[in-house]
Amino acid sequence: MKGVVFLGDRKIELRDYPDPTPGPGEVVIEIKASGMCGSDLKFYRVAGGPAAFGFKVGSEPTIAGHEPCGVVAAVGPGVSEKQARVGQRVMQHHYRGCGVCPQCATGWMQLCDEGVAEVYGVTGHGAHARYLKCPARTLVPLPDELSFDAGAAIACGTGTAWGALQRLGLQGHHTLAVFGQGPVGLSATLLAAAMGARVIALDTSPERLARAREFGAAELINPKETNDVVGAIRALSHGRGAHLSLDASSSPEARAQAVRCVRTWGKACYVGEGDAVTLDVSNDLLRRQVTLIGSWTFSSVGQGECAQYVADRGLDLDRLFTHRWRLDQAEEAYRVFDQQTAGKGVIHPS
Repeated sequence: MKGVVFLGDRKIELRDYPDPTPGPGEVVIEIKASGMCGSDLKFYRVAGGPAAFGFKVGSEPTIAGHEPCGVVAAVGPGVSEKQARVGQRVMQHHYRGCGVCPQCATGWMQLCDEGVAEVYGVTGHGAHARYLKCPARTLVPLPDELSFDAGAAIACGTGTAWGALQRLGLQGHHTLAVFGQGPVGLSATLLAAAMGARVIALDTSPERLARAREFGAAELINPKETNDVVGAIRALSHGRGAHLSLDASSSPEARAQAVRCVRTWGKACYVGEGDAVTLDVSNDLLRRQVTLIGSWTFSSVGQGECAQYVADRGLDLDRLFTHRWRLDQAEEAYRVFDQQTAGKGVIHPS
């Protein structure tokens, strides 16, 4: 089979790999949709690819793609039909831990007490290929109502937004400021609006702000068009500030604004990876009783709950995708995605 690899410096190759065979406790998924995530761009851009960030990779580059969705194609020895069956529609929770520690046992394999053994698409072969081999315990059923593209979105970006909203304790009467309207931020806007919240969407891209409006944002702010983002949010929330905020931009300035824009007793959640932020601890946090939360992806249980919520509410996640690509178009796909002005992209390896 062919697989997409990131070589760094915005270079991509389509390489040949043997079709995988499942071992004990494993399955092979035929990938129907492999989402493109903003975190892929750091591996795509940096010299050296994933290894440049300290990930332990083999002598050969691993196949990229950590938003897998498809159909079980083969099961290995010891896999019961309750775990997986050939033909089953599934997503995959793209981490493999020890499987037995308290974190793994509750579906948080990325927080494995023994250290994450594998991150699919980074340290282990991912979903930008026709087939993916993984432990059966990492599978999450895909509801029949959802497309494979929707499943790929939930397998990382949309699932990450769901996890953050759950940690924030979002309720229908809340005003939520969402910084960054890329795939994760836009998913947060869609989900929060569906839950009844009033969403203030922020982004520097007019195209992304327009999509946020389509996905349910009540108010839009372009930080390039105001000298006082925090003041603008307060003006839209009766002078008190948002109840909650979520930063999916990774911008240091936006992160500080996400804390400062919430009201007394408010909560701010950081989702975007990397970079740093500087805060005045006393004035920004302590003396306003503000809670600052870090949220990293989601559990396998949360992934399933998100998928069921989207299916039960009839939310159209397919609208997240503005570009769909074949495997042999991966180079062009990431060139377009690198501009970060469009919506989400997905690769269809099969």
